[in-house]
Amino acid sequence: MTQPAGPMPDGVASPDDLRRALADADYLADTGLATVAWLGLRLSRPLFLEGEPGVGKTALAQALAGLLDAPLIRLQCYEGIDASQALYDWDFPRQLLHLRAAETAGSTGDVEALEHELYDERFLLARPLLQAIRTSPAVLLIDEIDRADDEFEAFLLELLSEYAVTIPELGRIVAEVPPVVVITSNRTREVHDALKRRCTYHWLDHPTFEREVAIVRRRCPDAGAELTAQVVGVVQGLRAEDLFKPPGVAETLDWTRALVALGADTLDVELATHTLGSVLKYREDLEQASKLDLGRLVANAVQGV
Repeated sequence: MTQPAGPMPDGVASPDDLRRALADADYLADTGLATVAWLGLRLSRPLFLEGEPGVGKTALAQALAGLLDAPLIRLQCYEGIDASQALYDWDFPRQLLHLRAAETAGSTGDVEALEHELYDERFLLARPLLQAIRTSPAVLLIDEIDRADDEFEAFLLELLSEYAVTIPELGRIVAEVPPVVVITSNRTREVHDALKRRCTYHWLDHPTFEREVAIVRRRCPDAGAELTAQVVGVVQGLRAEDLFKPPGVAETLDWTRALVALGADTLDVELATHTLGSVLKYREDLEQASKLDLGRLVANAVQGV
């Protein structure tokens, strides 16, 4: 089945246009990511973004929603999620109230008519997937698909093939314009090939030193150039260590904001030690960091400025 073309931001005719538009929205994408994102928009194919936590997967969906002036509808996946929790459900308490009101009014004679009323549109609870199908345009973020199970993957694959859903009581609902779909995975498990084949795939790695500095300068303009470079240098040094959860860009931003709040212009060993909880979020990693030569990491960062 051929899908209608999805939405495209105004003035975006090429991947380079999209890269510049994203930069204007404070999301610094490299050429590879901008190309994949543009193709996903142009061909109306879901984007499948895989990578470590904190590398900007979710932030891309947020930036695209801003460029399209469209709502961001987020489905957070988790173990045990099923179709009713992601698609739709019926508002049972309201249905029960309606039934009691009908009994009070003495209008329960026509059972078939009453049943039809109970499954009216007003009692429908639209979950994220149905919301995205019914909203035009929309950006649908399916976050951390690797946390869901195989059955949910199969259901999702079927839904994304047609951007339509059938509700027995209401009929078939088809998206007028397919939503822009961004699927993320932290790769805690392998996602089936069938779903990946339906998507445009991209692996997001941690950014280079120069690009991470540029990101922090954009997102934390109150931080000085020297402090920014030092923080990024230390974070990139920590990523090279054997940590349980290496810090992502999100943690770099957290740490920079914390240091700015403390009035820091530069980073030293004592300050870095006291604020590591802003960049390392697991006890095991803090214990590992306490065994590292933090002074060396700071010194290397200072030398690199």
